[in-house]
Amino acid sequence: MEPGTILIVSLVAAAAGIAIGAAAGGYLGAQRGRKALLAEQEEAGLNRRKLAEEEAARIISEADKRGKQLEIKARDDALRLTTEAEEAIKKRRAELDKEVERLDRRREELDKRIERLDLRERELNKRQSRLDKQKQDFDKLFEERKLELERVAQMTREEARNELLAAVEIEARGDMARKMREVDEEAKAEAERRARDVIALAIQRLASDQVSELAVSVVALPSDEMKGRIIGRNGRNIRAFEQATGVDVVVDDTPEAVTISSFDPVRREVAKRALAKLVLDGRIHPARIEKLVDDARKEVERVIREEGEDAAYQAGVPGLHPEIIKLLGRLKFRTSYGQNQHAHSIETAHLAGMIAAELGADVAIAKMGGLLHDLGKAIDHEVEGTHALIGAEFCKRYGVNDRVVNAIASHHHEVEQEYVESIIVEAADAISGARPGARRESLDTYIKRVRMLEEIANSFTGVEASYALQAGREVRIIVRPEEIDDLAAMRLARDIAKQIEESMQYPGQIKVQVIRETRAIDYAK
Repeated sequence: MEPGTILIVSLVAAAAGIAIGAAAGGYLGAQRGRKALLAEQEEAGLNRRKLAEEEAARIISEADKRGKQLEIKARDDALRLTTEAEEAIKKRRAELDKEVERLDRRREELDKRIERLDLRERELNKRQSRLDKQKQDFDKLFEERKLELERVAQMTREEARNELLAAVEIEARGDMARKMREVDEEAKAEAERRARDVIALAIQRLASDQVSELAVSVVALPSDEMKGRIIGRNGRNIRAFEQATGVDVVVDDTPEAVTISSFDPVRREVAKRALAKLVLDGRIHPARIEKLVDDARKEVERVIREEGEDAAYQAGVPGLHPEIIKLLGRLKFRTSYGQNQHAHSIETAHLAGMIAAELGADVAIAKMGGLLHDLGKAIDHEVEGTHALIGAEFCKRYGVNDRVVNAIASHHHEVEQEYVESIIVEAADAISGARPGARRESLDTYIKRVRMLEEIANSFTGVEASYALQAGREVRIIVRPEEIDDLAAMRLARDIAKQIEESMQYPGQIKVQVIRETRAIDYAK
């Protein structure tokens, strides 16, 4: 029971006792009740003090026990940290000892190597000294032997050389004369037998040279160092140039020159002019390449217009439409059957005019028909059909006289010749192309083949441009990156190769190369 409760109970009991005593009567009862109350109060105070002391003792005991526990824990933690620190110090000390030991070994190895190098250097110095001494001895011995030989032969070294050369020259002249007689006799004996073989070989070589001359152009370089700049880092410059022009740039061992290959003469001329400007400028990078190629195209277009006007002036055919003049100028870069078509057209116009004058036909119609008869060759790779019908249709579109249109369309008998001037134009064309070696059917077949390659490639979806290169042995296709991904590019290359196999006949194999390139362009303002 709590001390407060005991005190209240005691007081209540004492009060009850007093009340009882008073009621029982008397003073004595009241006195005894008062003493009892005092006794109870004293006993309650003693009990309360005892209880307080017991509570204090309990609290002190618990505090001592908790303090001892905390002290023990602190000692354990301090001991653990001390142990860990000692172990870390021991480990670090062991590592430092190993590092010191390794450095000591390394220092010893370096000292030994330095000693070996010093020893080798001393040995090499001794060997060099011996070699120098031997060389001096050899030189001295050589001089002594030379003086001895000159004394024995009674002539100097120069005199001996001249005498030996004179003897060798006499012997060589005799051998050369005898060999010349033998060669001359063999040539006379075999001349008749080999004449036909020589002529056939010359014809074959001429045909090969025709295709090479018509498909390539050579650009001279100031030095072979320029070849590396044209190729660029990882070939980026030459790839940018080939993609911008549609030609194939051949960088081989030819000194101070590179070769531009393409069956399209206008495209090849643009590439030749652009490359010449790049070499002269010296600043060769993709952005500069695109600018100079664009400038070269504009320059070639200007040249085409001027050459068309010059052809009309030389042939004496005024009043032609500007578009006809433009196509006429493109013939400057077109060669067919071994002849430049620009010069061939002018020559045919003159021949047709002279024949018409002699026969009393219309000279102006004959001249115009002769000048424009091969106009379709300037665009026959862009429009379906033969060059005669293409040229006639083009001229008709721009208001050329019907008699001239008939002369153009009929000069290869694809339509009926309705006027005498048509026959005159056909005869003038045959006369102009009648020189020996002027016509090569293989060249025409070759050009048709490479054009067909580009047409097949362009027929597929997603193709932006295609170029036939390497004399028709490679077709390079540029696709739109937003339409063709990498996987589709591989499938496209396979499909184009399969289409070429099914629709064309060609020697060897044709490489199909699909190029997918993404460009990001922005402008700083």
